[in-house]
Amino acid sequence: MSKVPREDADETDTRMSPDPFAAVLPALAALGAVASIAAINWSGEGKLATRTRAKRKTSAALRDLETCSIGLAEIFRRFQRHPRVFAGEGGQASAPLKFGVHGQRIRADAQRLYLQLMNDIASMLVLAAQNAFDVMTAIEDGDIDAPEEIFFGFGEQQERLNEIIQSRVPLRVAVDTGAEIADQLTALVRELKKHQKAL
Repeated sequence: MSKVPREDADETDTRMSPDPFAAVLPALAALGAVASIAAINWSGEGKLATRTRAKRKTSAALRDLETCSIGLAEIFRRFQRHPRVFAGEGGQASAPLKFGVHGQRIRADAQRLYLQLMNDIASMLVLAAQNAFDVMTAIEDGDIDAPEEIFFGFGEQQERLNEIIQSRVPLRVAVDTGAEIADQLTALVRELKKHQKAL
């Protein structure tokens, strides 16, 4: 067994971490990009026949959106596994969701974790937006013909995200609710996959 490096084990070697909401907010935004699929059921009806079709295959867009949703669920589980860094554990646990009240001193290993997760979140935000856009395009073009219930499901998750922001829940509640929403969105994307039209 190898020894834990001293910098990881030394409880006195700590630094002030960046605001956890700076990580949680873009992760919630990525969930919002996936949940925005709800709108296409109603707003995608005014399409033009001359519009150019997407170059990307629908099956690839759906597969990548599912992978992205799974990745977001894992990001929220990582938040939950490290509440001191990401979920407002400690004296600020009951503070409402806002910047500037949750930062705590963290060890070197947690500092690396924060930066690693920020990289993952940044990637997921870009991927969620692109994949959701491609899936919405496929729905608008008629390549996916899903029942309204699925779109209502996306809409419900969108409302749950709105409630997090509007109610300014504590950071821990935002993280736990985000994890539930990520799981629900993954299930909804899997349902969408069943309604792809055969070529």
